[in-house]
Amino acid sequence: MDLILWRHAQAFDALPGFDDASRALTPKGEGQAARVAKWLDRQLPESTRVLVSPARRAEQTAKALGRKYKLRDELVPESSADELLALIKWSPDVGPPHKGAVLLVGHQPVLGQLAARLLGSSEAVCDIRKGAVWWLRSRAREDQWSTSLLTVISPELI
Repeated sequence: MDLILWRHAQAFDALPGFDDASRALTPKGEGQAARVAKWLDRQLPESTRVLVSPARRAEQTAKALGRKYKLRDELVPESSADELLALIKWSPDVGPPHKGAVLLVGHQPVLGQLAARLLGSSEAVCDIRKGAVWWLRSRAREDQWSTSLLTVISPELI
């Protein structure tokens, strides 16, 4: 299974008294999302499931891709790696449920926690920069699941 983690692009800072979920992308963030989306669209299989945080900045990032997506409350900023594993039906003992691809569009620190857990990192959180994509692949080898990092793409490098 391929698991693609896409952190939302740069957003405006939160203003006192406003809901964090309503924060929008900055003009720079819109450009980041567009560049990364163009790269992703060339790489992703057509059958990729796209699951997106309901926060405005994450949905704006996903919309740049131009594919169908589902908003999922499990991807809010306060989520845990366990909640994301349950969302994609990934069991630590059994591994991923299928061979397809899933794209999660969300936030730090949870995306970084998920990456660290799946890669067996001694760090609790990997630092996923705004607008960046981490592409992981898991497969069975001798009845053991292993996860590798295929690529990291930053909007500044596209």
